[in-house]
Amino acid sequence: MSKRISSPLDISSPSPFVPQTFDDPVKAVDVLTELYERNTTFLIESFAKLAKGAPIKSRYRAFYPQVSIETTSYGHIDTRLSYGHVTAPGIYTTTITRPQLFRHYLKQQLGLLIKNHNVPVIVSESTTPIPLHFAFGEGAHVEASAAAFMDIPMRDLFDTPDLNTTDDEIANGEYIPPPGEPSPLAPFTAQRIDYSLARLAHYTATGAQHFQNFVLFTNYQFYIDEFCTWARKLMAEGGDGYTAFVEPGNIITHAGSNQPETDVTLTRLPQMPAYHLKKKGHAGITMINIGVGPSNAKTITDHVAVLRPHAWLMLGHCAGLRNSQRLGDYVLAHAYMREDHVLDDDLPVWVPIPALAEVQVALEGAVAEVTGYEGFELKRIMRTGTVGTIDNRNWELRDQRGPVKRLSQARAIALDMESATIAANGFRFRVPYGTLLCVSDKPLHGELKLPGMATAFYRTQVNQHLQIGIRAIQKLAAMPPEALHSRKLRSFFETAFQ
Repeated sequence: MSKRISSPLDISSPSPFVPQTFDDPVKAVDVLTELYERNTTFLIESFAKLAKGAPIKSRYRAFYPQVSIETTSYGHIDTRLSYGHVTAPGIYTTTITRPQLFRHYLKQQLGLLIKNHNVPVIVSESTTPIPLHFAFGEGAHVEASAAAFMDIPMRDLFDTPDLNTTDDEIANGEYIPPPGEPSPLAPFTAQRIDYSLARLAHYTATGAQHFQNFVLFTNYQFYIDEFCTWARKLMAEGGDGYTAFVEPGNIITHAGSNQPETDVTLTRLPQMPAYHLKKKGHAGITMINIGVGPSNAKTITDHVAVLRPHAWLMLGHCAGLRNSQRLGDYVLAHAYMREDHVLDDDLPVWVPIPALAEVQVALEGAVAEVTGYEGFELKRIMRTGTVGTIDNRNWELRDQRGPVKRLSQARAIALDMESATIAANGFRFRVPYGTLLCVSDKPLHGELKLPGMATAFYRTQVNQHLQIGIRAIQKLAAMPPEALHSRKLRSFFETAFQ
């Protein structure tokens, strides 16, 4: 007998939730969590019953929680803060997903709103359905369990992800609320966040709960190998404040141990493997090998951004463009020449990407501490200047006059394929960013890496470069988040959430 549906089904949902107001952000997050867990459990259990053969009597739907504020005044705002307040009187709201994962973040953001505007926050149900796939969380294989639905499109029974409404209009500053509708309270909607959490699990083979607030990106596996060696040694010696080291496949080694808690290993690495040296409050370090190219750089930062990290840095190799540079010298980017093109539709190339003083000082200080050079002597091994990012790895094989002229006019000192993309997406998503590269070849001066030269270079330079990046992260982590998140990353009309 066919199970096809010939007429619309009634909708079955959890009982309506009565909105509640809170002056305490902890209690507000507790209720957001309870509401989210209730609604996702309803969807998961309904799916499980149908998968076991229960008769189809209705369509199943549950909604994301949402949090709102309403203010009639501009409030008394600490002008040093770049977030935690709204720009004008009105009603502001955002949908919420995974409140347990974002618990610390939500408590901080809601607490600032209550304090700065002297108004309660309102917890209620939104009108945005939770897609079944996202109710299960990242890593779930809903389709693999859906043999019972072979004759019925799942979309007839459950809401599925709607990419037509999953976009970056808010973060891009392009969203205009319809007349009479609330303004956004956060840069990302719940469904946009859920989409990225699922993508992160796919690309990195680690769960979102393991990601830390300070992220190192690299374009070479050599850096990952050194990071793993250092992290495992740290775990074996007690952790020195770090609590665990997590590798792809969610393989965890706890502080005080020299072995993972399981002996499971992945048969193959994911596209962009991530490694997490965890610390309480997500204050540790996540390192990701993003591979080569601006497309990868945009992809991973699009998704990491929803976790609202406190900073991300690029550590990688580059082509040195000046004759005075030597292989192994460092480049601290203070400006970016964007010829990557992957962000042109989201962030026009005429938008300047400023250097962030807090990050620049941390990186320069870390270079000095690790190398032993100070002041004017630091110029022997490091240059500060413009980094160009290009989308053609073999640009040298084309007519060089165009690229070389533009690089010279931009005063560029280095060229790579990721740094400007990572910095531009940091600017776009209000995530503090920085770049420290290591010169690995000088194509304009005939100094290309030969196999033997490359091996020696990697052996001598990668460890030092990585230790500089880690030291810079530790300096940034010692700063209060409200000091690290720069006001220069905020536009005229900003969301209150960082």
